[in-house]
Amino acid sequence: MPTALRLEPVTPATIDAALALRVRPDQEGLVSPVVKSLAEAYAHGDTAWPRLIFDGDRMVGFVMAFFDVRFHPDRPDDRPRSGLWRLLIDADHQRGGYGSFAVGQVCAEIRRRGGSRVTVTYVPGPHGPAAFYARLGFRPTGEMSSDEVVAELELT
Repeated sequence: MPTALRLEPVTPATIDAALALRVRPDQEGLVSPVVKSLAEAYAHGDTAWPRLIFDGDRMVGFVMAFFDVRFHPDRPDDRPRSGLWRLLIDADHQRGGYGSFAVGQVCAEIRRRGGSRVTVTYVPGPHGPAAFYARLGFRPTGEMSSDEVVAELELT
């Protein structure tokens, strides 16, 4: 059971442990590895918000949010969105409430920045996270982003 959950930035002291985080083998095609997420965070600068998930002193996962991004920059009517870009809970720590905690923290950060809606994309399929996001209140919008479902949660 979680004891002292928190999000922390990635630092030189935590980078190796962050890169060692892994999902279950059946989830590998559904979640990008941390190394790709950190490369994207570097390339996207202030748009990305990468954080490590800790339970006490134990690192249990990785989450990355994005802020005010247009999904389709070539469409002027596409509104900026903020949301959950990546969520990876280490295989040994899944089903402990860490994913729900991390999503809640991303929602709180978006709300703190003035947002009222959280967007997530995910790969559909039998091992995908559709049910997890639905339990948290996310609803598919009917849109697809590449081959991923777009879902949103209204913050109240």
